[in-house]
Amino acid sequence: MLQTLGGVTPRFVNRSWLRNLTVRAMTFSSSSDYGDQSRGGLPRFYSEILPPSKLFNGKGGLVEGCIQDIDRSGLDFVASSDLISIPQQNTQLHVFAGFGTLKGGRADWLVEKCTELGASSVTPLLTERSPSISENRVDRLERVILAASKQCQRLHEMVLKDPVEINDLLHLLGLFSVPQIAQSKLALVATAKATPVLSALTSLEKETSGLIIIGPEGDFTEKETSMMMEAGATAVSLGPHRLRVETATISLLATVMLWSDSLQTSVS
Repeated sequence: MLQTLGGVTPRFVNRSWLRNLTVRAMTFSSSSDYGDQSRGGLPRFYSEILPPSKLFNGKGGLVEGCIQDIDRSGLDFVASSDLISIPQQNTQLHVFAGFGTLKGGRADWLVEKCTELGASSVTPLLTERSPSISENRVDRLERVILAASKQCQRLHEMVLKDPVEINDLLHLLGLFSVPQIAQSKLALVATAKATPVLSALTSLEKETSGLIIIGPEGDFTEKETSMMMEAGATAVSLGPHRLRVETATISLLATVMLWSDSLQTSVS
C-alpha cells in the first residue's frame, strides 16, 4: 500500500514499468517541508527549483525521478530510471530492549538511533521490571522510524515488532526458531560483571544475523539473566558505568555494527 510523505501521496505520470511496485517517497528532509504547499498546489517557483528525487519501498527498491506537481490529493512523480534493487550489505541485527517504561522521548531516541545505525528490527522486551508498552507509543515509534529512514536515506526499512515476553525470548534463544537468526551464534546480552564486549567479539566470526539484548531500567533480574545464559546468550559488559537503557542499546549496537563492518572490509 502506497504511503504518504509530508501530507502528499506520489502519483506516477509514467507507470508502465511500475505495475507491481509499492514505493514510499524519500524526497523531503522533514515531514513539513512541502506539506503546507500541497494544500494549494505547487508554486511555480518551487516547480522550477525542485531537485531530482528518489522513492524507495523499504525493501531495497529505489527509483529516481522528479516531482512535477503537487496538489491537495498528492503529487505527480516522473520516473527517470528503472527500478534498482539493492541487497542488504551488513549483518542483520535484531534488537530486543526493555524500553516500554521509558519516558520523556527516550524511547523515541532509542528507536531513531537504531534505525540510523542499521538494525534490522527492534522488539520491545517485556520483563519483570518493564511489563508493558502502550499502543499509542507503538504508533508514535512507527512514525519515528519512517522519519529516521528518510533522514539517513535507508533503503531497507527497520521493522518495529510486536512486544515479546522474556519467556518467549528464552525460547527464541534456545531454538533459534525465527528464520532470520537461524544458526546464528551472535546473541549478546548487556550486563554488569561480564566479559568486555570487544574481548567477547574477538572470539566470534562474522555472522549474517544476530541478537542484541538490553534490559529495562533496573536491569534484568538475576533469574532472567541466568535463564538467558542457559539458553545460549553471551553476557557482555559495556564498561564500568551504569548506563541508561537507550545508551546501552546504542552502544552495543554501534559496537557490533562496526565490528561486523571491519570483518567485511578485511575479507573484501
